[in-house]
Amino acid sequence: MSAQPHAGSRGTDSIAGLLAALSIFASLIAVAYRPARLIPFALLVALLAAAMGGSHRRLAATAVIVGGVCFFVGMAVAVLTSHPIY
Repeated sequence: MSAQPHAGSRGTDSIAGLLAALSIFASLIAVAYRPARLIPFALLVALLAAAMGGSHRRLAATAVIVGGVCFFVGMAVAVLTSHPIY
């Protein structure tokens, strides 16, 4: 057995994946509840996860895209249904 860690088993990889998943969850929740309050923070977390890189690069990129789409959809839903944006 080798004592060398695998290239994709760093702790930052796990944190980046967790942050990306948290960002996707927050973005999807924000579509129905106060999009202007939650989505900017979700996008910030997604960009942080993308900057961390690692083996979860595609998940972080997906989180950024989902956050952007959810921002526009959430704002449109809030305006069309007369719900508060903030």
